[in-house]
Amino acid sequence: MRILVTNDDGIDSPALHSLVMALARWAAAPGEVEREVIVVAPDSNYSGAAAAVGEVFGRDGIAYSRRLVPGAPDVEAYALDAAPALCTIVGSLGGFGPKPDLIVSGINLGVNVGRSVLHSGTVGAILTGAQLGISGLAVSIQATKDAPYDTAADVAVAVLDELIAAPARTLFNLNVPALPLAELKGIRRGRVSTAGIIKRAVGEGEGNRTLLVGESGMLELNLGSAVPELGDVSDEEPDDDGALVGAGYAALTALRGVHEDSDPGSDDLVRAAIGAIEQHLGHRS
Repeated sequence: MRILVTNDDGIDSPALHSLVMALARWAAAPGEVEREVIVVAPDSNYSGAAAAVGEVFGRDGIAYSRRLVPGAPDVEAYALDAAPALCTIVGSLGGFGPKPDLIVSGINLGVNVGRSVLHSGTVGAILTGAQLGISGLAVSIQATKDAPYDTAADVAVAVLDELIAAPARTLFNLNVPALPLAELKGIRRGRVSTAGIIKRAVGEGEGNRTLLVGESGMLELNLGSAVPELGDVSDEEPDDDGALVGAGYAALTALRGVHEDSDPGSDDLVRAAIGAIEQHLGHRS
């Protein structure tokens, strides 16, 4: 059993170190299957990178260096000049050994709830792994001063056996409140809420007009509830991911990676669109 660990805050993140230490203890525990942990993480902060890999066509390669994870000296670790998704690809396709059985991404300092899931580099790493047939767990904790990373690490390790036993490409998004483990109320199934990172963008100038092409200035961003610290979630349903974290529960959400929409209604729409295109081009058969 080979676990690939990555994140989007960078390999020097103390939150990543807490996760790796917990995984190293889990891997060393007696069991029928040998367990191995390897870290392939960005060498700098790539928060908000989603599943982007950046510009790869003009590069001769990816710079990397061996690193030591504090508290886990026996874990092989590499820092890459690459976004989380690219770290996942490189780490899964032979760059640092055999293909992993599982991707664990995090711990992200800041919740990834609501629509922020779409933009999260932490989540983007496991979405990328799913495209390669690998299950994944994204782990995030509410951003506060002295956030208890060990709480998120302990919850993450506790769900591993279930994730390993699940079908390939199973994806879990775990968000944990900034509470000591003893004060955590429990863990609940969370729905992805409608909360966004940005609620509104306001342009400079008279009447808060939006910027025109060719002009320069500054856009003011009004932040929504899906911010790292977790904003106002009073308008969410009790089982929404942000509301659960706000109430003191860890929220576990199953995600699905990019896939073809095979719904019959969607198929009808595609066929109709193809017909319209062929008619426009004069290629109707």
